[in-house]
Amino acid sequence: MAFLTSSADAEVACQTIQRRDRVDPGCFIGKGKAYEISNLCAEHGVTTVIFDDDLSPAQQRNLEEIINRKVVDRTRLILDIFAKRARTQEGKLQVELAQLIYLLPRLTGKGITLAQQVGGIGVRGPGEKKLEYDRRRVKERITRLQKEIDKVSGHRQQQRQKRQGVPLPIIAIVGYTNSGKTTLLNTLTHSDVFVEDKLFSTLDPTIRRLVLPNRQKVLLVDTVGFIHKLPHQLVAAFRATLEEVTYSDLLLHIVDVSHPEFQKQIIAVEKVLQELDALGKPMITIFNKIDLVRNSSLLSRLERKYRGSISISAKRGWELDRLYDAIIEHFARERTFVELIIPQARNDLVGLIYEKGTVLSRKYDGKDILFQAQLDERTIQSLKEFIRKKSRRAVHLPSFHN
Repeated sequence: MAFLTSSADAEVACQTIQRRDRVDPGCFIGKGKAYEISNLCAEHGVTTVIFDDDLSPAQQRNLEEIINRKVVDRTRLILDIFAKRARTQEGKLQVELAQLIYLLPRLTGKGITLAQQVGGIGVRGPGEKKLEYDRRRVKERITRLQKEIDKVSGHRQQQRQKRQGVPLPIIAIVGYTNSGKTTLLNTLTHSDVFVEDKLFSTLDPTIRRLVLPNRQKVLLVDTVGFIHKLPHQLVAAFRATLEEVTYSDLLLHIVDVSHPEFQKQIIAVEKVLQELDALGKPMITIFNKIDLVRNSSLLSRLERKYRGSISISAKRGWELDRLYDAIIEHFARERTFVELIIPQARNDLVGLIYEKGTVLSRKYDGKDILFQAQLDERTIQSLKEFIRKKSRRAVHLPSFHN
């Protein structure tokens, strides 16, 4: 929570915890604790109080009356960070939609003047427009935003179809926010995608081509970071972006093993993947930032517990050869043995076979070339009219350590 707060450019002055059997329906924490927080605010010069849970509109209003400070809940804080990070038009549309869906039940009958909110957390995005929304206008704006996002989703779907027409396997990098996903993308593809040591520095998916050591080409997709209790408004608004995960052939789940709560972060990521119906996809678990880990036995235990996992340092480039091997072996298992008859004049198809697969033999027969090769299912589908024989065979590829 403190990291989230600092990512919103706010400074944590103090913090407090309350243990209760049940949530207070009126104030969430109870009036006694609320008055105690009011005194803490006066003592430390606090201007904003942030709760690590969602508050109902009534609870938020009651707390602001007692504490006499701006009160922000977890969802509003994350929305504010997303508003700050959004750079593309699509990202801005998605964030604004999520903000308005959040604000709608918090509007009173007289409306809400967002222009009166000045400075600090919870005012970016729609708040900066200084418009006075009533329920009807907010609903109209939500409808317009949804239509615009649907257009963007259609455009993204067309991009996916184009990628499927060029059958490169797609690898999606997923993980808790700030776990090193973009750093890994940059290291593997020699790119310079923006990286910042803050939460949610990447909102829009970034796609780069990666050539593996066996010369196989794949597409690497960097996605928005997941987080514990990710607001449902954001999951819904960013579904078009997050769907890049569901269309991938392989997931790389990056885990910041140096974080004290990394096992809880693993669970949080799995929950979001489940919500996207992507939890059952092939996945390699990667324990990142081993350069910051002093307990070497921890890594050994984790690799035994998470079968097929790999420990690396994306920043320093440590153990990346093991990651390459794991990716190559995965796609090798997914390949099928085929015999093809390709006309010699079709140099484009000959190049495709060499680019996408492993050629086992090649013979000339008149105007045709007879290939025996191992290909992935996407390439097979694009060459199905030239296939003479197709069967599953065990595939063995050598290690590609440098």
